[in-house]
Amino acid sequence: MKRKRLLSWLCLVPLLFAACRKDEIVVPAEYELLPLPVRTEAGFAPDEPIGMYLLNEGNMGSNKASIDYVDFVNGCYVRNIYAGRNPSVVKELGDVGNDIQVYGSKLYAVINCSHKVEVMDARTCVRVGQIDIPNCRYIRFSCGKAYVSAYVGPVSMDPDAQPGAVFEIDTATLSVTGQVTVGYQPDELDISGEYVYVANSGGYRAPDYDHTVSVVERQAMRQVRKIAVGPNLNGLRKDRYGRLWVSSHGDYGKRPSRLYLLAEKDGLSREMAVSDTFDLPCHRFTIAGDSLYYCGLSRTGPDEADRVSYGIVDVRTMQHAASFITDGTEREIKTPYGIAVNPYDGDIFVTDARNYVSSGVLHCYGKDGKRKWSVRTGDIPAHMVFIYKKNG
Repeated sequence: MKRKRLLSWLCLVPLLFAACRKDEIVVPAEYELLPLPVRTEAGFAPDEPIGMYLLNEGNMGSNKASIDYVDFVNGCYVRNIYAGRNPSVVKELGDVGNDIQVYGSKLYAVINCSHKVEVMDARTCVRVGQIDIPNCRYIRFSCGKAYVSAYVGPVSMDPDAQPGAVFEIDTATLSVTGQVTVGYQPDELDISGEYVYVANSGGYRAPDYDHTVSVVERQAMRQVRKIAVGPNLNGLRKDRYGRLWVSSHGDYGKRPSRLYLLAEKDGLSREMAVSDTFDLPCHRFTIAGDSLYYCGLSRTGPDEADRVSYGIVDVRTMQHAASFITDGTEREIKTPYGIAVNPYDGDIFVTDARNYVSSGVLHCYGKDGKRKWSVRTGDIPAHMVFIYKKNG
């Protein structure tokens, strides 16, 4: 009965918000119960997530980026929570959601083709402000600063496309405090010590892809070197041993998608170099403890069908395990697009973008590889981040 009353009350909330907008067609937030226990927030451990935000990219040019929320406290899924919590924001979230992260009490969503980072309260998803950055891509944080990679130039294929940049932002004032030029079309980045490492894709210059990781000294905001890795880089994550894992989409021809490990050379962090190469089609990946979980979409040519794969790499032993899905339900996933792992209980979340133009699906698997539940999402579900009691 308590769950029924909760759902009934929640369903009234989006109607109240939707009535505030005029001359706009608004898709209000929707609530759906999940097979999760209803708990009090006080019962969660400090390192146990109380929720997870999911950023749906939305097809480019459709202005349909949206944010969903998995509420682990009330055991429900909230679709399009940003629109419901921000009824006065024109055009809602914007065009193409590319990354979502939490830092302190704020939630940051990188909206690529709207050239902005949307900043919200992490607990309520209510808008706090906006940071204007041209063609922005990914965001990471350290010591009160945010670092955002950006293509900078126009959103278009161009063999003469300009190099990208990394912007530094003061998270207290939400103002840009620095900028440095890096490689062509920089994507994911991570921070290790005094350096920012950025995976350069060169995607706008295809087939002349970039193949480097830029090393940026944070204090001076200057690029100190580039590390040669592989063509069309995208993902970059640091493991707990201080090494960097980098994924390459390849050139869709002779050079396939691969996963690379960068380790320190001669004990100097900025002298990192490729120490191992894994012949694995790695489209998206995440690291939890000593396990790197990946899903792969690979093809040998631009007109070839995607080949799908899943797996785990032990970052300590370098051993590769078979698919983390053990119940055969991977056959129901058409286009694996995002992956995240709950660091507390080991649940694995995989998103399915399906046909890229309609609603996707979020699947939750236990650490035994068996599916627990699935739920409908917004268009092109891609990026996930957990929140905790301490966030706000």
